[in-house]
Amino acid sequence: MKITGNIINIDSREIFHGTVAFENGKITQIIATEGSSDQYILPGFVDAHVHIESSMLVPSEFARLAVVHGTVATVSDPHEIANVMGIEGVNYMIENGKKVPLKFNFGAPSCVPATSFETAGAVIDSKGIEKMLNNPDILYLAEMMNYPGVLFEDSEVMAKITAAKKIGKPIDGHAPGLRGNDAQKYIDAGISTDHECFTYDEALEKLNYGMKILIREGSAAKNFNALIGLLPDHAENMMFCSDDKHPDDLIEGHINQLVQRALEKGCDLFDVLLAACINPVRHYNLNVGTLRLGDPADFIVVKNIKTFEVDKTFINGNLVAQNGQTKIESIPAPVINNFDTDLKNPSDFQIQAKWDQINVIEAINGEIVTRSFSAPALIENGNIVSNIEKDILKMTVVNRYQNTPPAIAFINNFNLKNGAIASCVGHDSHNIIAVGIDDDAILEAVNMIIENKGGISAVSSETKFVLPLPVAGIMTNEDGYAIAHKYAEIDAFVKNNLGSTLTAPFMTLSFMALLVIPQLKLSDKGLFDGKSFSFTNLFI
Repeated sequence: MKITGNIINIDSREIFHGTVAFENGKITQIIATEGSSDQYILPGFVDAHVHIESSMLVPSEFARLAVVHGTVATVSDPHEIANVMGIEGVNYMIENGKKVPLKFNFGAPSCVPATSFETAGAVIDSKGIEKMLNNPDILYLAEMMNYPGVLFEDSEVMAKITAAKKIGKPIDGHAPGLRGNDAQKYIDAGISTDHECFTYDEALEKLNYGMKILIREGSAAKNFNALIGLLPDHAENMMFCSDDKHPDDLIEGHINQLVQRALEKGCDLFDVLLAACINPVRHYNLNVGTLRLGDPADFIVVKNIKTFEVDKTFINGNLVAQNGQTKIESIPAPVINNFDTDLKNPSDFQIQAKWDQINVIEAINGEIVTRSFSAPALIENGNIVSNIEKDILKMTVVNRYQNTPPAIAFINNFNLKNGAIASCVGHDSHNIIAVGIDDDAILEAVNMIIENKGGISAVSSETKFVLPLPVAGIMTNEDGYAIAHKYAEIDAFVKNNLGSTLTAPFMTLSFMALLVIPQLKLSDKGLFDGKSFSFTNLFI
């Protein structure tokens, strides 16, 4: 087969009219020719760090949506399902991903559980990591979130790092806010990337220490504006990623959106494409083509190089998307799960007032970090309740793996005026997390999750919504496009009917139990200070 157009050679930083010939999945010829064309041929986009599970779709359905936007490969950390199902969950993702053309490249989850301060569904120790790393389907050691373990040279943490270094597989990082000597020590341990930088200065410091920096733009965490200014001087050491992408956002776009925005900011075309197409392939040693002779025929065709509207996507020479339509068919995917907790009662969410001043989590729109502040408690009949007027709402994390009392805290910036929302997508242990205006609403939202053994829910005084997620309680095996529309419907309900002012309320909610991201978070065991890395008190 052959395709003719304006060929973008990223390595030589040139564009020329020519023909790309490919056969049996490989590029056999790239020939410069006379002529002109209104289409451009270039390597496909690679998401350099993503948790497929956050799309709420199994890999085969994620692929159907992503290829439309020119994505040909991902670097995927399956630690969400691993925290629920262990190695069985990782193998599920690998096998399901193999059934579609998109090239999923999975890592060995380094932090299962993410911390010892929460209840997860599985444990993967250093021996398990070593076994996984020797699997050719596992290409790297996924993000080392336990940066205190690296700094204090915890034996299990160092054994996992050593296992990856021994066989020459890259090690991903996760060190939000880590600076100075601590950042240098973390990097010197062999950790090569970070996608958690949220300021220009932090990312620049880590780049100068020799780390590669990923610019992240997901459904909740959005660091593009803060970091894109680094690209002109550091293009060789930067990549683009989404990290976490909800299905409705994935319908709208993927890495192509970061490319478009970078060009609008005035970034050089070849610098942008180096980050979007080339750097992930070389850093992770991916079997993904970069439009060179003998490469896998993984490339895309765009209509122009200003809007980067993707017209065609080819993977291994096969046309997998054209003119905004996926050509990948849905396939059956089995259900696996780990869910064992009983329906809750109203009294489970009551908390007696020991003092009248409380610590409050402050959620930040567009970030997964939080702040905190103290505030007077609103007390009724001896119990602390949500203060709707002050937007200090009750929040809970409910253990999904066993029957234990729910943990209770209070949170600001959700701005709910009615009802409650709940989700079993609660990073990283995926216990049930909920926030609401009163105990009855919270109870109803939580129990809908329990009845469906996973999912997301929203309730008002008149309406109930639930989106079941039967695969590990965090994904569905249904059609990705249908799920995206269902998710958009419940998301709009939370904003329009319940009053949330957050850009992505469910995505933000999912990170409020992520203890490895500062500052104040809630696990199923209690309120947690991410700076001191220890539990703290609700009451002051």
